[in-house]
Amino acid sequence: MKFPKEKKLYCKKCKKHVKHKLKEFKAAAKRTMAAGNRRHERNTDHGYMGKYKYVVFVKKQNKNPTFVAECTECKQKIPYSLGKRMKKVAQQ
Repeated sequence: MKFPKEKKLYCKKCKKHVKHKLKEFKAAAKRTMAAGNRRHERNTDHGYMGKYKYVVFVKKQNKNPTFVAECTECKQKIPYSLGKRMKKVAQQ
């Protein structure tokens, strides 16, 4: 699905409808030294240890993309989602 690079949305900081730049949201890299990750790695080293046995999940074929909308006036960033699943996402 194609979506525009700019869209008029309500800005809470400006308290009016303003043009926002839209970018696709990309998650940050996961922290390898977080406590939960260290615990998981420690337990998966030796056999399966009960609950750490891997379960095969069916992967969904479509994405439910999230965008970051940046206000052109005050540079406030807000999450923005279309609420639809789609296979391809492309900016016009």
